[in-house]
Amino acid sequence: MARTLASPVDPIDLVAQARALIPVLRERAAEAEAACRIPDATIEDLRRHGLFRILQPRAWGGYELDPADFFTVQMALAEGCMSTAWVYGVVAVHNWQLALFDPQAQAEVWSDDPDMRIASSYMPKAQVTPVEGGYRISGRWGFSSGVEHCGWVFLGGLVPSADGAGPPDYRTFLVPRSDFEIARIWDTLGLRGTGSQDVIVNDAFVPAYRTHRSKDGFAATSPGLKLNPAPLYRLPFGQIFVRAVSSSAIGALRGALDAFRASAAKRFSSNDFSRSAEDPAVLLLIAETASAIDEMERSLLHNFDVLMTQARADQPFDLEERLLFRFQSAQILDRCAGLITRMFHAGGAQGVYRDGPLARAFADIHTGRTHVANNPDKVGRNFGGVLLGQANGDSFV
Repeated sequence: MARTLASPVDPIDLVAQARALIPVLRERAAEAEAACRIPDATIEDLRRHGLFRILQPRAWGGYELDPADFFTVQMALAEGCMSTAWVYGVVAVHNWQLALFDPQAQAEVWSDDPDMRIASSYMPKAQVTPVEGGYRISGRWGFSSGVEHCGWVFLGGLVPSADGAGPPDYRTFLVPRSDFEIARIWDTLGLRGTGSQDVIVNDAFVPAYRTHRSKDGFAATSPGLKLNPAPLYRLPFGQIFVRAVSSSAIGALRGALDAFRASAAKRFSSNDFSRSAEDPAVLLLIAETASAIDEMERSLLHNFDVLMTQARADQPFDLEERLLFRFQSAQILDRCAGLITRMFHAGGAQGVYRDGPLARAFADIHTGRTHVANNPDKVGRNFGGVLLGQANGDSFV
């Protein structure tokens, strides 16, 4: 079933290709917002440069690179357009999750087209009926970013226990485009270009091999590991996915900081003609933002270095460390939202226009903060409780 292995690639080249797209993505940002979807030309650019294949298994033509390479590319894209980077992150990370599915499911998606893309909505909305050979599911899921560019979708659902007495089993159901409808309801303040539409399924059959158990992802016992044994695919899914919805904010904040610096270097107040470059508050804000970006990037790279080292050595992943890494990811949008708010205020009245880089970053980052994975409060309370000897209540780590 496996395809010919892809030729080796240099991650540095992939990052360079992503950075070369930054000015193009900036030019297309308004088009993406107006259409509430990423332009087809942008999706083709990402495909043509092989960026979707970074976490894809080599058995199916992917590059099987480290997560640090993937998220470095995502952050670079976000400097040009956070909506593009958001869609890239959540769609391309699905190539990593599909590697955990039964090989038969992988073949159905990638045998004819290794560039086939998968969208998702992990909300446990599926109405599940177990039947011979699999399940029949129905439901409506929201917030499926980039779904209009995808031929398959991952959908969340709870499978009741066999005896009806035990806890339900959370699974991801893999559904082809022929079995779902897209409801174009996306009209938001920020991240408009993500096109995070609703997905509707009416009584579709999903064979058991096209489902993935969350328990297998947590314990690294997924059936796809027989075909894809690389250490990359033994990482906990929670560690990979949460970064896919937080890391784009780091790049967006960097892009906003670059625009803010360029403006502040030549801006004069219309009230007293003072220079922004001599305003102590502006100088401190620039320093604090640059420092925070560096810290968040280094934390991301360090965390995946630790996780990949453990995966290569086939060592167990420490729960407290996983909770720490999860909390650090959840804090990113709060930190970025606070800093972009200060920049937006310091930018003055000229920065309020919707097509301006500060206004766009402000709306996008604050919208990204509403994702459940980017709310640090619940994650932090659980982490703090574990540090005090309480039981862990978060399996998505």
